[in-house]
Amino acid sequence: MTKIVIAGRPNTGKSTLFNGLTGTRDALVHDRPGVTRDTLDGVMRDRPYHITDTAGLENAKSGIALDSTNMAVAAISAADAVLFVVDGRVGLTNEDIEWARLVRRKTRAPVLLLANKSESQKRMADIHDFYKLGFGAPNMISAEHKTGFDAIYDFIDRVAGADATPDEEADARTENDTRLRIAVLGQPNVGKSTFINRVLGEKRQIVQDAPGITRDTVKIPTKFYGRDIVLMDTAGLRRKAGVHDDVETLSALKSLDAIDKADVVILVVDATRGIENQALGIAARVHDAGKILCVALNKWDLVAPELRDAQLLKLKHQFSNSFHQIIKPMILAISAEKGTGVQNMFRRIYEQWDISTATVPTSLINRIVEKLVAERQPPMSRLKRPMKIKFARQTGRHPMRITINVGGASDIPESYTRYLRRGIANALKWEHLPIVIEYEKSDNPFD
Repeated sequence: MTKIVIAGRPNTGKSTLFNGLTGTRDALVHDRPGVTRDTLDGVMRDRPYHITDTAGLENAKSGIALDSTNMAVAAISAADAVLFVVDGRVGLTNEDIEWARLVRRKTRAPVLLLANKSESQKRMADIHDFYKLGFGAPNMISAEHKTGFDAIYDFIDRVAGADATPDEEADARTENDTRLRIAVLGQPNVGKSTFINRVLGEKRQIVQDAPGITRDTVKIPTKFYGRDIVLMDTAGLRRKAGVHDDVETLSALKSLDAIDKADVVILVVDATRGIENQALGIAARVHDAGKILCVALNKWDLVAPELRDAQLLKLKHQFSNSFHQIIKPMILAISAEKGTGVQNMFRRIYEQWDISTATVPTSLINRIVEKLVAERQPPMSRLKRPMKIKFARQTGRHPMRITINVGGASDIPESYTRYLRRGIANALKWEHLPIVIEYEKSDNPFD
């Protein structure tokens, strides 16, 4: 697939352009320079092309800015084509000239010069100055208003040698995409990006000993432990009381949105700190969304060996006692730094995903329910009418949904529903999965 990279100095509108070309809101957009830190990958909405948003290129000797710039330069070096974005209102800057030289040094790929924020001719600087960058005539666009994009499409189609039917190819690829999507969530500085890098086997995400490094939700296709997956690295989630910055608020919203887009959520917690209320709140959101949850007790190597058994038992009890929605939480100890426990975690996740995608025969479900009812009869209703469980079947997945046809009483106590849910889960090995039991009133007039 053709690789297109968006590059330029900070605050020229690269992330807005990425969102416009992909038809998403995946890239975090803010007036503040330097909001984008990691490289963000996507697929163009109208073309079957891979597109990457990069951090603004900066002169930095150390820290996050240096790491972000190095990742952007690496993406440029691997590109098939580059969209070099400048600010049409501000005009040519020394930084534009410096980074244009770097792009020419790092890649032989064709470059399209885009003068962004060109929606008002009256507010434009001298457009002819941009010829000095050596990329030919600047193409005036407005990423915010999605104008001038035809020049981008024509340029990319020429680079890729595309025919007249790229839209159909993109749609077919999206429909047939069966890769498992795994979102990695947690509070700041618990080791999410270190975990991502461990799975990828490379430094793909920026890692610093400070919270709030990751801001965008970054989707990374990869293959790990025998399967094609898409990892989703998210910004750290803090309690609302601790959030005073609107960029962090936007990042948190994107992290929560990743739950809905994922098939599985790995909730990373710091094993040395324990499971905090914020982590339990995230777990509740995952369960309500019907997703498979795996709790990763990270930094396990920092727990003293003689304390590990007691600490693991304590953390499992802490989670189970505070979060009753899942019958048997999948809680696994790992070290993202050392790599211990990571493969075992993915093996367990794949097992649960395979179980969750299967359809259980109706006859088996009915035998399980009949046995549960025989062992513990349903209680009488408030009107002292007996409840008759007549028929059960699987009606959904993610969450696992069982619909039970009942006659007689309709006010079934939650305690009996929990009994049925636990019995069905134990029989079908659904203990780690979110399960919903629904009741359907019998239409039989003789009941």
